[in-house]
Amino acid sequence: MGVSIAICELDSDASACKSAKTSILKVNLKDVTGFESCAEFDLLVPVAVAKTAFGAEFDAFAKRNRVDVDTENIYLDKVKNDSDKQKLAPLAKKQYTGWIAVDNASADTKKRLLDLADPDNRLTKWDMLSFDEMGEACKKCVVSWDEGRGCIGTFGPDNSALPEIAAKYGCSIIAGVPNAVKNKTMFTKEDAARMLEEIKVLREKLPLESKMVVRRYSGVLDRLEKVANISIKYGTKFYFL
Repeated sequence: MGVSIAICELDSDASACKSAKTSILKVNLKDVTGFESCAEFDLLVPVAVAKTAFGAEFDAFAKRNRVDVDTENIYLDKVKNDSDKQKLAPLAKKQYTGWIAVDNASADTKKRLLDLADPDNRLTKWDMLSFDEMGEACKKCVVSWDEGRGCIGTFGPDNSALPEIAAKYGCSIIAGVPNAVKNKTMFTKEDAARMLEEIKVLREKLPLESKMVVRRYSGVLDRLEKVANISIKYGTKFYFL
């Protein structure tokens, strides 16, 4: 397992993804009762019902629409033939997916939906982007500290010796990275200023450890410095995970 360092990109209005990540399009609920008017659903026709409707023509229906006859239900939107679809439409039943659109909901309904939906069961405009589109946004973003790749980068393996070395020289933030991961500690821009001082100390002291230590951890210090500078400039919190 490895340890990563990340910033809270949504703390800053300068973040290229903030608008998309805070624009919630849908939420998922186990029970959509009361929200049926904006809930998504599939139209299903049981195969047994379709067989009754088409009688001796069912095999031909299944073949031209590529229907799996061993399935339990037929999704109406998968029926390719328009006349077949029209014949089955009156027999179809709604099956709610659990997804509810919130972008067109009233302010009161939207608030209730967001109160009910777990943060992990929400879809934002950012979620709807392709990986290429996300990557392009990160390349242009001023808070994308990891060489334009995003807001999360590598600190090192979970058995990194850097925290132990940092403790030796009184650098408490970097020394405390393992505990920060465990405790899910959030650091502020004031902590970032302190971490910059620790980075200066460690750059001076690492050569005393060995050339190998310098080679191994100079890149980590560079990344920590980038995170600290972003945190100070844009007011973003940062954390280790």
